[in-house]
Amino acid sequence: MTDTRPTVRLRPKAEARAIRHGFPWVYADELVTDRRTKALAPGTLARLEDAERQPLALVAVNPQSKIIARVLDRDPDAEVDATWFEDRLRHAVALRDRLYDAPFYRLVHAEADGLPGLVIDRFGDAAVIQPNTAWTEARLDMLAGALTAVTGVTTIVKNGSGRARVLEGLDEETGILRGDLAGSLPVPMNGATYVADLLGGQKTGLFFDQRDNHAFAQKLAKGARVLDVFSHVGGFALAALAAGADRALAVDGSAPALELAEQGAAAMGAADRFATRKADAFDCMTALAEEGAEFDLVICDPPAFAPSKQALDAGLRAYERVARLAAALVAPGGYLALCSCSHAADLARFRAASARGIGKAGRRGQIIHTGYAAPDHPVLPHLAESGYLKALFFRLMP
Repeated sequence: MTDTRPTVRLRPKAEARAIRHGFPWVYADELVTDRRTKALAPGTLARLEDAERQPLALVAVNPQSKIIARVLDRDPDAEVDATWFEDRLRHAVALRDRLYDAPFYRLVHAEADGLPGLVIDRFGDAAVIQPNTAWTEARLDMLAGALTAVTGVTTIVKNGSGRARVLEGLDEETGILRGDLAGSLPVPMNGATYVADLLGGQKTGLFFDQRDNHAFAQKLAKGARVLDVFSHVGGFALAALAAGADRALAVDGSAPALELAEQGAAAMGAADRFATRKADAFDCMTALAEEGAEFDLVICDPPAFAPSKQALDAGLRAYERVARLAAALVAPGGYLALCSCSHAADLARFRAASARGIGKAGRRGQIIHTGYAAPDHPVLPHLAESGYLKALFFRLMP
């Protein structure tokens, strides 16, 4: 126990029961924020008490954030040292080792793995850490040491970019913490080969969360003409080619991402069945319709159009527009997959927006599958934000 550890306290009307039942956050308006609390350095560990001064948990405090405290441990006196990190990481690894036969996966999914604001993706002997909170940023060296001790990875990259760090008041910074990295890495998944740029790519370099949705799309891909819009490094397109698609077109606004997609197709021996277009997705789908293009399987996996409640209405309109433009490109009896990674747009709202878009395209569809993030992205049942990904697979009527 650290005797000098500060104490922070919930306001009388704050819901202490939610914390006791597993909710991991305390918002700024729920905490007594006197001068002492406001003066705490971001990332400080503190004992959290309820309004009656009963201990609740060990929390990491950031007075600069709307999420002013994040629960780290139910034991208010727990020591967050190398052993603590190693125990959390071993627990996370045990799940992934049971799920996958190769070490390519999301290793830590933030609050859902008991490490608030921390994301770690593993790429064989390399790992990418996203320390999205002040408490992880302050303990990054300890965390990296624990990660090496538990997994044996030899290269660790820090990806310090993104909206979450901005909300925590953290600077953006990306670089190699340990080891070295000679170029991009091949990543096997669902029989396809992806190429991930761990330093310069989007997020950690690859989206493992779509693994199971790629696999379902593969059931529809044999012999098909496939269009993958917002493709990044070729996610759905390369999976479809691995499953025997006749050909696939990947559309994205990033030339570097499409270059990596082309490298993946070449590594699979599928370069002759693969093409790319660097373009705005909306403009490209409009142009393809004007060209009279048709595809047996169209997949749209856009960025988060509704990253917050304030952006929800505009985001739903964007999802509707995606569905309308994409549906016009699906051959009679073909398939359309629409994805959303916006936690603010729940499944019901996203499904309704997608259905409206399909209807406005003059098409009718039946939902044949609803997909979510792969199980290396576990969901904390108390935190809706951890269950962000939705994928709807439609069969469009002739």
